[in-house]
Amino acid sequence: MKRLSLNKELIEERLIFIEQSLGSLERFSSQSLKDFQKDFDNFRIAYYDLYTALEAVLDIGSHILSRIPGNKPKSYKDIPQLLAKNKILPEKFTEEKLVQMAGYRNRMTHFYHRIESGEIYEIIKLHLEDFTEFTKFIKNILKNPKKIGFPDE
Repeated sequence: MKRLSLNKELIEERLIFIEQSLGSLERFSSQSLKDFQKDFDNFRIAYYDLYTALEAVLDIGSHILSRIPGNKPKSYKDIPQLLAKNKILPEKFTEEKLVQMAGYRNRMTHFYHRIESGEIYEIIKLHLEDFTEFTKFIKNILKNPKKIGFPDE
């Protein structure tokens, strides 16, 4: 079966959202953990921005998979695996980064009461570049969807 065209507008909207969330999160990257923890609003803002960036990443992945017949993920953790299987994103990136993103999104959704400011702070300090790397992969796909088997419209 033939792959359907990507909805570039939908993907670009999600990419903008990721970039805006990263911009907001970066304000905390120069703070010490102690300063970050001084104001509970820092945690709430960072939590929201991180969660919504994760949602946008997975929304993009889900949309791309919806355009490939027979690739309906059963869970959020299936999204990275199917993206790698279909050679949409590099396997190494999906295994090392995107699977963790999906898992953390699930943790934030279902175990929100156990999330601590220190772990959010650690993600800000060590893993924001994972989002940047994801957006670069997706922007390249949008520039040349034929390269990975999607019609160019």
